[in-house]
Amino acid sequence: MKILVTGGAGFIGSHIVDELIKEGHCVRIFDNLEPQVHNQVPAYLNEDAEFVKGDVRDIPALEAAIRDMDVIFHEAAMVGVGQSMYQVKRYVDVNTAGTANLLDLLVNKDHHVKKLIVASSMSIYGEGMYACEDCGVVYPSLRPDGQLKSHEWEMKCPNCEKYVKPVPTKESKPLLPTSIYAITKKDQEEMCLAIGRSYGLPTVALRYFNVYGPRQALSNPYTGVCAIFSSRIKNDNPPIIFEDGLQSRDFLSVHDIVQANLLALKKSSANYNVFNVGSGKQATILDIATILASLYGKKLKPDIVNRYRSGDIRHCFADISKIKELGFQPSVSIDAGMKELVDWGKTQEAEDRGEKAYNELKERGLVED
Repeated sequence: MKILVTGGAGFIGSHIVDELIKEGHCVRIFDNLEPQVHNQVPAYLNEDAEFVKGDVRDIPALEAAIRDMDVIFHEAAMVGVGQSMYQVKRYVDVNTAGTANLLDLLVNKDHHVKKLIVASSMSIYGEGMYACEDCGVVYPSLRPDGQLKSHEWEMKCPNCEKYVKPVPTKESKPLLPTSIYAITKKDQEEMCLAIGRSYGLPTVALRYFNVYGPRQALSNPYTGVCAIFSSRIKNDNPPIIFEDGLQSRDFLSVHDIVQANLLALKKSSANYNVFNVGSGKQATILDIATILASLYGKKLKPDIVNRYRSGDIRHCFADISKIKELGFQPSVSIDAGMKELVDWGKTQEAEDRGEKAYNELKERGLVED
């Protein structure tokens, strides 16, 4: 098949490209080489893929890229929760309007596209799911400022205000995004599914949890926490951790993300559905910082600041029972995956811009004083 991967020069997109080519597909990459991520065409780019430099905001370029394609993997997006809260227009232009451009072309222009797979995000949930011993499963919204100012970090039941326990988050959980980035990812998912269903174009939305692995942009302080911590550690600076470090997420190797994308391509039972893509396991942010420092061989103690960022959630990890029905099974343990990330990271230059990003948030009042 002829397959277009938007954002195909990026961290996740490039791994998808490699696997598609390995399986014998003809692949076209459409990527603007965002300066925050790339300073040149990345050396890892698969030479058997066709590379087109272009931006999803450029409709004629996007139309040309779609021509003759059978499948589209839509990975292109601005990524960064904190940054999205002060670069609002940029994130909406790329993520929401860029996806609208793609869909408008699919609706109004001749093409051969038979399937669309869109990268969504766990961020669209906001907080994860919780269990209250008295009220059952509950869906709390953000913690009130008063609670955070008192440094009471754990979640309370929205009904009885008792502390609640995090449980795996199902796809059926109400979507309560808490950042501009998350809102735009929700836009991407819902717009693609709405158009797919209306026009009979099989569409699949994959809600990525916290992805890590080789090719992450280590010098981009607005990307995933594993890359941010890696750049700090490589430069002999302690990882900066908000709250008490015990907030938890679901960390998944990029190789397992690729597995999920290939299943979405091949399985007709995936059509018009959304799927969590995670490990199904909980890990604290402090755990991740400690593992990375140890693997880099650095005796660095994380800087737990006991401050909070506006819009941050406490816990969210995936229930992956639905995607397991497609045959998905996480294959990379967190120990093996983090070792692979560090082995690759040791070969890379990494400018630590973490302090700069932290100060930008602080200047805008998005971090507790």
